[in-house]
Amino acid sequence: MSVNENVKVALESVKSNLLRAILTILIIGFGIMALVGILTAIDAALYSLQDNFIRMGANSFEIEPKRDRVSGNRHGRRAKRADVITFNQAMEFKDRFNFPARVSVRVFGTSLATAKFGDEKTNPNVRFIGIDENFLDVKGYEIEHGRNLSMAEVMSGSNKIIIGMDIVNSLFDKKPEKAVGKVISVGNIKYKIVGILKSKGSTLNANEDRVIFAPLLNVKRYYGTQRRNYNISVATFKPEDVEAAEAVTIGLFRNVRGLKASQENDFELFKSDSFISILKENTVKFRWAAITIGLITLLGAAIGLMNIMLVSVTERTREIGVRKALGATRANILLQFLTEAVVICQLGGIMGIILGILIGNVVTLAMGGSFLIPWAWMLLGVTVCMIVGLISGLYPALKAARLDPIEALHHE
Repeated sequence: MSVNENVKVALESVKSNLLRAILTILIIGFGIMALVGILTAIDAALYSLQDNFIRMGANSFEIEPKRDRVSGNRHGRRAKRADVITFNQAMEFKDRFNFPARVSVRVFGTSLATAKFGDEKTNPNVRFIGIDENFLDVKGYEIEHGRNLSMAEVMSGSNKIIIGMDIVNSLFDKKPEKAVGKVISVGNIKYKIVGILKSKGSTLNANEDRVIFAPLLNVKRYYGTQRRNYNISVATFKPEDVEAAEAVTIGLFRNVRGLKASQENDFELFKSDSFISILKENTVKFRWAAITIGLITLLGAAIGLMNIMLVSVTERTREIGVRKALGATRANILLQFLTEAVVICQLGGIMGIILGILIGNVVTLAMGGSFLIPWAWMLLGVTVCMIVGLISGLYPALKAARLDPIEALHHE
């Protein structure tokens, strides 16, 4: 029998034992769905996050205080947590950085701000951040309406702001052209809107459009404390200059921090691709968890499929005898039953792959990611189904192939 004929016989067998076959297909389908769905959600989320960082620019990095690590013990004493970057240190670095690049300084105010205009107001979950004149360029933000903050406004701490599109939607009925020039309240302080940001969407759970940018010294005035950290970002004009800029940055910032030659850096440079690498490392456990869940489910499906195939061999013993009497070889019978097992598995696999892609992308879209077709995980699903079908169908197929044709013909 040809492969096509074996497939046709397999499909007829599925129809004749429809209920048992459907239950097995469902078990296999749910196993593949768990496998493909979780892996798709992880990949789509990572892809979306990486895409957002790429839009920020692959030629940028940030200076941050060195994190406190558990491995920082020395001679039984815990290493001191690095001091925050102060306003004076950040501004001194910006003034002294002599390299073809842009330097931006920002400070985080609060993530619980409420903006109000007339009778309309936002929920108290708006991020309020102080920025300088270079921040938008360094971080890849674009102005949709209005203008950027000027250096004079930044250094004087004037009550001027740039708002995200979510704020426009909440306060100005989705009409950004009407928002420029209006005065709104952020907390108890009144600010004049000078610019509207072009929508950037969301990165996982972080809404990039639900933000208000105010001049650096303005936020320092209302939110500045001794422990407030000032973030420094550096963006070179050419991606190939990043390494040279990092070397200059380390030398200059050591001087700004007043570190002696014998002292280690109490700061570190953080690039966007470093964050992606950290995320990829952390998601390895999730991937293995998804694979384990899928394989456990598929193990149950394989046992069920083997049972169905053994019952099928018993029920079709006379049919096997007739086929052998008509000239079918052991190899023909073996291939026929293996084909049936693989066909059932692949039907479940196709269902599981479709459901996995849908569920994985629904989760990702709900988290602000983008739609992704996981070709690698689809291939994995098909391969796993092929292996499960061969393993679970091998013993029943060998049993059918070894049947004596005379005894099989006398079977009732």
